[in-house]
Amino acid sequence: MSNRDEHIVEAAGKCRVVIRNGRVVEVGTPQIQDCPLARRFACPVEEMTPEAIQRNIEARIRSFGMCTPEREVLAGPDFVPFGASELLSSAVRRGDLDAAVIASDGAGTLVAENPALIQGIGGRMSGLVKTSPISAVIARIEENGGVVLDPEAAVIDQAGGVALARTLGHRRIAVTTAVAAEAAAIRERFPETVIVGVHTTGLSREDAALMAGAADLLTACASRYIREEAAKAALLQAGTSIPVFAMTRAGKAIILGKIGETDQPFIVHSARLPVPGSQSPEPLC
Repeated sequence: MSNRDEHIVEAAGKCRVVIRNGRVVEVGTPQIQDCPLARRFACPVEEMTPEAIQRNIEARIRSFGMCTPEREVLAGPDFVPFGASELLSSAVRRGDLDAAVIASDGAGTLVAENPALIQGIGGRMSGLVKTSPISAVIARIEENGGVVLDPEAAVIDQAGGVALARTLGHRRIAVTTAVAAEAAAIRERFPETVIVGVHTTGLSREDAALMAGAADLLTACASRYIREEAAKAALLQAGTSIPVFAMTRAGKAIILGKIGETDQPFIVHSARLPVPGSQSPEPLC
């Protein structure tokens, strides 16, 4: 790694964390006080404090090399039933999608058509704000069929990633984004793309409305406004504590396809959305 090695993620509670040369050097203030998902992490975050979040990030660095040359990029089992990476890897595995445009620490935006690569990167990744290129990580991604948009700078440019996927011959493409304006721009430029809105905690009311209008699938995280927008137009909700909403028929098909390939029991019934769970992040923001 070089002297410019720096990675910025938004971890549990949308807490800004800076990692340089494999070490956590800065931890911000979480925006929420409790998260049921964070309490189920491999290294649980029982209390939303900078110290607990730093321990979680350091555990990720040790266990799978996050933001280091040792970064593992493949994974098999689901981490959660309806996470973005779980839904997209399932859809690619079934052949409903050709590829997914995602972002990885150490590589930036990339195109992946290997379900294990989609899950290995996305299932372990918090909200990635900025990253630096790590040659070993990029090589590992390429060895497993991934194509990195900009290996020299590891830029995060999801619209550019969709354009790259199209030049590679893919047509049934999904993309993740945490930026409402980017989601809207992708919808306008590539209207057939499946857009997955992720890491939505803290979105303004205006950005939540923009994201809901552009996305096919929308993770609610701890966003009050995403839940309000989903109440207006969502076709299907997966999960209750931290729900994922299908905003279009394309998104609905991906969730139903994921349900169809598992033996896990589910209940399906009509309801006014969103349906709250017994536990939710607190406070919604």
